[in-house]
Amino acid sequence: MHSDDMRIGDLARRTEVSTRLLRYYEKQGLLHARRDSNGYRVYGESAVKRVVMIRELLESGFTTELIRSILRCKENPHLPDEEQEGATPETVRALRLQVSNIERRIDSLTRTRDAVRGYLRAVEAVVE
Repeated sequence: MHSDDMRIGDLARRTEVSTRLLRYYEKQGLLHARRDSNGYRVYGESAVKRVVMIRELLESGFTTELIRSILRCKENPHLPDEEQEGATPETVRALRLQVSNIERRIDSLTRTRDAVRGYLRAVEAVVE
């Protein structure tokens, strides 16, 4: 093991994701580990950012299949589009739909934030 390598428990603590979920991500092809001599999973430092990205995409409504396509494209940006695994018209449609959904949620959250700020100003004026 190298100095910046970590085992699954370390990765779980650093990302606040259970070891069970990390194993699930690996099974889904979203996360990759190598095995050390005793068979333990070993992850590099880059796994922390990858797990955070996976969590954010899942929380944004992306499927594991779509995330896998995104990660493959991110890992191999130099490949021509026709060689990108998962780069299909269906993937493009799914990504466009996700962008649209995210934009709707951002608009909704912005309106909610503005309403709460207005309420807060009104309450603060009464309290002070």
